[in-house]
Amino acid sequence: MITPNRLPPVAALALAALLAGCQTTTDPSQAGLAPQDALSMARKAVPPGVKDASGWAHDIRTSFSLLGLPATRGSLCATVAIIEQESNFQVNPVVAGLPAIAWKAIEERAGRYHIPSFMVRSALALPSGNGKSYAERIDSARTEEDLSRTFDALIGSVPMGRQLFGQYNPVRTGGAMQVSIAYAEEHTKRKPYPYGDARSIREEIFTRRGGLYFGIAHLLDYPVDYPEMKFRFADYNAGHYASRNAAFQRALAVATGRKLTPDGDLLDHANPAMNTPGQTEQAARVFGKQIGQSDEAIRAMLQKGDSLAFADTPLYKAAFARADRAGSGRPMARALLPDIRLNSPKITRKLTTAWFAERVNERYLRCLARVGE
Repeated sequence: MITPNRLPPVAALALAALLAGCQTTTDPSQAGLAPQDALSMARKAVPPGVKDASGWAHDIRTSFSLLGLPATRGSLCATVAIIEQESNFQVNPVVAGLPAIAWKAIEERAGRYHIPSFMVRSALALPSGNGKSYAERIDSARTEEDLSRTFDALIGSVPMGRQLFGQYNPVRTGGAMQVSIAYAEEHTKRKPYPYGDARSIREEIFTRRGGLYFGIAHLLDYPVDYPEMKFRFADYNAGHYASRNAAFQRALAVATGRKLTPDGDLLDHANPAMNTPGQTEQAARVFGKQIGQSDEAIRAMLQKGDSLAFADTPLYKAAFARADRAGSGRPMARALLPDIRLNSPKITRKLTTAWFAERVNERYLRCLARVGE
């Protein structure tokens, strides 16, 4: 969940200027602190006033160790900044208006399958096994864990629940770092989850150890060469490599003379079949003809947009080469905060990915100042 930044604008700007030269590398392959030093640094990084700060520091350090990621001053502060922004160090943050969000999701699913509202309400009035009806549990839900458990019970026990949702639980994020449950489940295919007593990945997200483990993985367990940590923060919100891809889109716009929104999304994922190319792919195809690449080859290159390999494609290299020349020999930035308006039932204001990244970055800079050199 995105929370308002509390640092006054003038103070934020002053601190950013003071620490502009202190930004640490975003490369997780750098050498990390020894375990005891990492624990000490993590404890300093946790903001004053956090309940059980030592426990948070221990679980943060442990997650770095289990993931095989180096715990550094920068990586620890980046982690703390995300936790502070997303949950203010609450294992399961309370979400305002959660029952209304849940009922809206239920009504939308019912409408999609043409199930009358009275039938849905009747099914949800059934006892759920804990002394309350499903409807009562939805109405009293305060956290995403409350709601996730209710939907799991509904899907597993009530025919109407299975008809509405199948195996799809509409609670998609959770925990102290508000990490995507789908991402966590995908991550375990590459790195088995290390806690053998876990009942399910979904349930682990709502524990402190699981929420931190997968949140840190999402933030740091992929290689980039960004010049500033704020681009990782943008990726955390918009998807891996979104900041690099947004910079590519800007370079492609310069190279082709076409207007493109630098949102970091290289393919039109709003069209699942992708039968027709989106704006970025259309521009890339035009440019592809100039560099001797077929439409099929262009799409294959764009499909690498969620990996480091995209930067090695002829399309990426040629677009930047053309854009760099157009800029009077001055190279274009290889990272750009994506231009994305945030859409979520939990968001009630007009917010963007750039807003999110800048606010987290302010927290990150404060943390660097707090822990010292």
